[in-house]
Amino acid sequence: MSLNAVRPWRNIYRRKSRQIFVGSVPVGGDAPISVQTMTNTLTTDIAGTIAQVQAAAEAGADIVRISIPDEDSSKALREIVMESPVPIVADIHFHYKRGIEAAEAGAACLRINPGNIGNEKRILEVIKAARDNNCSIRIGVNAGSLEKHLLDKYGEPCPDAMVESGLDHIRILQDNDFHEFKISVKASDVFLAAAAYQALAEATDAPIHLGITEAGGLRTGTIKSAIGLGNLLWMGIGDTVRVSLSADPVEEVKVGYEVLKSLGLRHKGVNIISCPSCARQGFDVIKTVEELEQRLAHIKTPMSLSIIGCVVNGPGEALMTDVGFTGGGAGHGMVYWSGKQDHKVNNDKMVDHIVELVEKKAEAIETKSHNIESMEEV
Repeated sequence: MSLNAVRPWRNIYRRKSRQIFVGSVPVGGDAPISVQTMTNTLTTDIAGTIAQVQAAAEAGADIVRISIPDEDSSKALREIVMESPVPIVADIHFHYKRGIEAAEAGAACLRINPGNIGNEKRILEVIKAARDNNCSIRIGVNAGSLEKHLLDKYGEPCPDAMVESGLDHIRILQDNDFHEFKISVKASDVFLAAAAYQALAEATDAPIHLGITEAGGLRTGTIKSAIGLGNLLWMGIGDTVRVSLSADPVEEVKVGYEVLKSLGLRHKGVNIISCPSCARQGFDVIKTVEELEQRLAHIKTPMSLSIIGCVVNGPGEALMTDVGFTGGGAGHGMVYWSGKQDHKVNNDKMVDHIVELVEKKAEAIETKSHNIESMEEV
């Protein structure tokens, strides 16, 4: 019996959306919520951009977006796409021809902003290029670049204006029999973005791309994104996410996964449950967790690890994790394996020992999963 069956209050009922594909990655429907990021290199720096895409993919990014501001970037995109281990979304602003060039260069998806790409005739040319090249589209509405007639109508960026913009452009795509699209209604204001996304979710069955745009630096942007995206995801809204940080794109991927992991929506890598530490700690919890985060970053298998400084909450937390360590006295602590007390280990050997145990547990989980898959195939 699954944990959610035992504890129904943990369930999140995702909004029903139709499914599209960004390259090989399904978005919407019953597909896992995908994690995206965006490169911040000059696209014409082909080697640097490829390196950043590969680093993001290694961190777990399912999709990577690249800005295409000029014709030279369009030319560079072709080589970048060939070297990328994940589907590439071409980010298009102002110049509709860049969208056509990007589709022809192999982009898996085009991100277009209705407010600044031009008139309907130009949008139709982009649609044709997308269709001809098996490319999906993201309608990217942004509070900071709404169409003038909507700003005149509503007086300021607001949820109704953002949703109206999105629906207007959905109609253009659908009127031209193009249905491989997803949509976003981003704002830097958490309240504005959340309200717009809630209204959008009720107005269309299109897959929704979530984001709090221009959220800020690593710390402030993480907090804003966790609040905004977390609440929407909790309501079942969202099929793919991008955390926008003034930071390394790899950090965006990490934060995106942590938000999804905290809600039980994606499971990738080691989920470390640790205490904030206090005078009762039997070892340096903060230093230990920092070291373990670095040394266990290569583990992709979903599993849990509890690192608790003392016996107040340690044994209880360890009962619910795959591997656990609880601080004790006299320079050693208790190791837990699959929720049960197993053996003691000295604090000075603890980190190496836990890394070894986590790697062993990950291998066992992967072996079991492989065996189950093999039996199902038979």
